[in-house]
Amino acid sequence: MRTILITGATDGLGRHLAGRLAERGDRVIVHGRDADRVRRVREEIGGTTESVLADLADLRQVDRMATEVEERFDRLDVLVNNAGIGGGVPGSGREESRDGIELRFAVNYLAGRHLARRLVPLLVRSAPARIVNVASAGQQAIDFGDPLLTEEYGRQRAYSQSKLAQIMFTVDLAAELAAEGVSVTALHPATYMDTAMVRQSGAPILSSVKEGGDATLRLIDEDVPSGRYFNGTREARADSQAYDAEARARLRALSDDLIRRALGQTP
Repeated sequence: MRTILITGATDGLGRHLAGRLAERGDRVIVHGRDADRVRRVREEIGGTTESVLADLADLRQVDRMATEVEERFDRLDVLVNNAGIGGGVPGSGREESRDGIELRFAVNYLAGRHLARRLVPLLVRSAPARIVNVASAGQQAIDFGDPLLTEEYGRQRAYSQSKLAQIMFTVDLAAELAAEGVSVTALHPATYMDTAMVRQSGAPILSSVKEGGDATLRLIDEDVPSGRYFNGTREARADSQAYDAEARARLRALSDDLIRRALGQTP
């Protein structure tokens, strides 16, 4: 029986994946930020499920959740960084996390990055293991002159650069873990799936959640090249910044600094 942690598992793609994996006999750790919603999902999907709670807009809660997973589970075969927020309703403005970080960068990227890095020792002990980062085809290069968009904010830009940051992190972590038996991949599961996030944005529904689920399950189940980005079930090319070693180094430095500050750690 595999142990699989899915963030954002109370709705949309995460909820769909949790149900299918539990039905197949995997032990699914259902993450959410609302205890009642997590409980309802566990009751609905049945199988062998566990729960963890954390608001990913608060890096201290992410850190606490990682500690809880390490203490409660003797293995972790797959981490699916699925939780995220879209660009928001049309006309919406800039928001910040509890740590004072631009919200989409914080939730879509930093939270999953910190969680994955904290859980690397457990994943390595469970190897062969996998990390799957649910990103997007909507990508935009990070402007390191204003990475948190304090000077000029655009809701789609905020979303798109957070998703590219996920892919840049995927490339780095895959190289770091190449000899450890842990693969790291990222994907765009499907375009404009029928989820609350897409409906909120006002975009047309073009894909089913099942379609996105099929693509994500492929990376959970099958041996594919680590460090790669997939569009659906096919390997694809991400924005060119994902393959720029200098840009990735700048992102690492920025991310490490933001996380240290949020956790009250000294350099």
